[in-house]
Amino acid sequence: MHLPHIGIWIAAFLTISSLSFLYKDNPFFRFAESLFAGVSLGYYVGIVLNQTLMPNLIAPMLEDFGQNWDLVVPGILGVLLYMRYAPKIGWVSRYALAIYVTYYIGLDFTRRLHGEVMPQLARAIQPLASLDSTTLYSLVYIVGVFSVLVYFFFSKEQGPITGRISRLGIWFLMISFGAAFGFTVMGRVALLIGRLNFLILDWIYPMIGLR
Repeated sequence: MHLPHIGIWIAAFLTISSLSFLYKDNPFFRFAESLFAGVSLGYYVGIVLNQTLMPNLIAPMLEDFGQNWDLVVPGILGVLLYMRYAPKIGWVSRYALAIYVTYYIGLDFTRRLHGEVMPQLARAIQPLASLDSTTLYSLVYIVGVFSVLVYFFFSKEQGPITGRISRLGIWFLMISFGAAFGFTVMGRVALLIGRLNFLILDWIYPMIGLR
């Protein structure tokens, strides 16, 4: 009988501890949850330090401060964000947060406009000259976009016709939400299958001599 490596034993223990929540809340699950959160936070801090702060802020200022003195401003704003943990001067962080949010909205607006809004508009404006599957898809897309927009039009009270169109928009919304939820569930099921494969193939089989 070949015993698995100690790392596999630890991974199996943490996997079973995480799955034990399916029965009820217990100390093993809370330990695995806290360990996962702590390791994830530490890994994220390391990634931010090594891949963001060092190459984009600290290293350029140390190499040539004269050419990169403008990096002092975002560095100070980043430090001010952590002032919220100091109760007496926590109000300072609001200014840095406001600048960050405003900058992100302005920078991300054009990207989302050209990456999401314009392609959807182009998809809704298609020639309907021929009767084929593409035309059918375009018609469904146009009806869906129009009915959803009518549903979210709150400036005027809906009448008998717009009310029916908005109800059709609700159906399109429910279908899209259901598809998104199903995609999320399938992703979680794929993760579960991966962990079960690990427990069976990498942990149990070596113990009973099948691998």
